[in-house]
Amino acid sequence: MEPTTLVGQARDAFDQALGLAQDWLLSPAAWSQLALLIGAYLLARLVNRILSPRLTALLTPDAGNTSLLAKARRFVLIFLPLLLPLLAYGFTAIGEMVTRSLFGSGAVIAFGKRVFLFLAARALAKHIVTDPFLRTLARYVLVPVAALYAVGFLDEVIAALAAAQVNLGNISFSALAIVRGIIAGSILFWFGQWSNSQSSSYIEQQPMRPAIRQLAIKSTEFVIFAVAFLVLMNIMGISLSSLAIIGGAVGVGLGFGLQKIASNFISGVILMVEGQATVGDYVELDGGEAGTIIKMTARATILETFDGRWIVVPNEDFITTRVVNYSDSGSANRLEVAFSVSYDTDINKVPAIIEAAVATHPGVLQEPEGPDCELRGFGDSGVDFGVEFWVEGIDDGKNKYASDVLFLIWNALKDNDIEIPYPHRVVELKGPMPT
Repeated sequence: MEPTTLVGQARDAFDQALGLAQDWLLSPAAWSQLALLIGAYLLARLVNRILSPRLTALLTPDAGNTSLLAKARRFVLIFLPLLLPLLAYGFTAIGEMVTRSLFGSGAVIAFGKRVFLFLAARALAKHIVTDPFLRTLARYVLVPVAALYAVGFLDEVIAALAAAQVNLGNISFSALAIVRGIIAGSILFWFGQWSNSQSSSYIEQQPMRPAIRQLAIKSTEFVIFAVAFLVLMNIMGISLSSLAIIGGAVGVGLGFGLQKIASNFISGVILMVEGQATVGDYVELDGGEAGTIIKMTARATILETFDGRWIVVPNEDFITTRVVNYSDSGSANRLEVAFSVSYDTDINKVPAIIEAAVATHPGVLQEPEGPDCELRGFGDSGVDFGVEFWVEGIDDGKNKYASDVLFLIWNALKDNDIEIPYPHRVVELKGPMPT
């Protein structure tokens, strides 16, 4: 559209507005409508002053009440700032019917109705909407649209946007379709994110295996955003059949170029369904990677080591290689600590002393078996023993089972006057001693 055309349209709109203002100033019907408009607003303020405190007292539940009805009452209470502009709009609508029946016209009072709708939109954006994204959308989209509607320019703006075409190759869009797609897409994907968070919270509370829970959350998220995308395409007027053709071509390319990603995605689904490993398990892979699973995504599993590092392991490695799961949803693990005593010791007393000492450790379990001290052999410097014990978890990070048990063994042997040997060497010299 050329600038001269825009200037001409703006001049014509100004001339029409000036003529309309002159007609209103010289028309008794316009003055009567203005009086009705002012009266409707004053009546709305009076009714709002009476109803607002009573509705607040009626809708406000007790502070500790968390029932569904109490939540509904709190939700309705949020919209109380809309009461004044909506009352003014309703009374103005009644006045419009009166003026149209008496004078056959109601342009002034109809303008007042649109202004009250603008005030309602402004109150919604300023006092009611608390979500940052929705507040931004209401402030920069809803309020300007309501302002254009109030001054009567909304239809002209919509027509101008519909006439403006944007070409992308062989595909053309109107500017109105793009604006509508941006607004609708923002709302849809915000609603999808909100729905996903609500459904995730609900699924987290259900009694099911952690892996199945994660799979249900991911499946729900995929379905929600897929539906949001399809609805957005329908709003923008894009044919789904053309998307199917493009999707088929893209799918062939993805099949050849992204085989690993597809394999990891399917492996992730299998992991979640079978539950071989889940969040919170300590695992060790065949390649040496070991750590606690802190997150499972569609493509990879994230392990956190005890020194704070994150290891991203493709899901395929959990299916095609050997994986040692030390946690297995909280099962116990058996550890062993070796020690030696002197050959001068009565070794028959050692097992009972050591088993009693190790059993005092708070992390050592009595089930499936208590501490078991066994004779391992006769070493070069002393008699070798080993004590086996069961614990929850592994001996690393915050768990120092081996170190604690060795302290207990040392103290128990010292308390019972049992000597811990150290290597002895005998040096034999042949021949006469040097002078």
